[in-house]
Amino acid sequence: MMPPCPAIPHLCKEMSYHIHFDPIKKFKVQAEIENALTLSPVSLLSPPAGAADILHAGLIPLLMFKLKSELDEIQELILDTLSNCLRVEASEALSSGAITILKEKLTHSSVTIRSKAAHVLLEIGTHPEGKIVVGEVIPVLVSLLQDTDPEVQASATGALMFATIKPQGRFSALGAEAIPPLLKLVAGETSKARLSAIKTLTMLAELPEGRRKLLDHTDTFQQCLNDPFMLLMTCPPENAKTGLQALYNVIATSHMRSV
Repeated sequence: MMPPCPAIPHLCKEMSYHIHFDPIKKFKVQAEIENALTLSPVSLLSPPAGAADILHAGLIPLLMFKLKSELDEIQELILDTLSNCLRVEASEALSSGAITILKEKLTHSSVTIRSKAAHVLLEIGTHPEGKIVVGEVIPVLVSLLQDTDPEVQASATGALMFATIKPQGRFSALGAEAIPPLLKLVAGETSKARLSAIKTLTMLAELPEGRRKLLDHTDTFQQCLNDPFMLLMTCPPENAKTGLQALYNVIATSHMRSV
């Protein structure tokens, strides 16, 4: 990985000053920070250069606070910055009321803000402490599985996938009737959320109630397994097919034991 952008620490200090004394200048500096994060030539699998500097500068609480009331364009920048930073560390955001604020953004009228807020929750869910708290917004995430925008669906499904790693998250997802919209995403011909949906259903199948509900939909899984074109539309396709076959086997085995 390349070292953090040398401009980031200076920009962080400058924004810390202007956030109190010159809001207009602060917006410009914040945009420069986001630009530095976006343009840093680092692996997509690694946190963007500069994210650690923003965390070290203690700007996460300030960004969470400003996310409540800024203009939509600024909120989008803040959410992108939070996604990059919370991939590294999430505890400071969680102690700053991130879940409550992000839950509100999940129902924003802007498709972009809904999608980016769900993606921030996805990043929070990658951390052990995050998986538990993301469970607090599972009903909203389930409602977003039926959003009209594919990006919103994909981000919400990814966040739900991490939330259901914990047993309480699985029970909450079942209680929120997550299985029907997840099945639609698995069967959808253009779903960007297919792989995450398969993984989420697999975790729900670990519960007896989840397996019971999925027994009524084995034909859906079989149809998907026999449709190579649909699986090729999932990246990577081999992971989707393996996951779907494993899920089908769990449900089929459960059915045979109950007969």
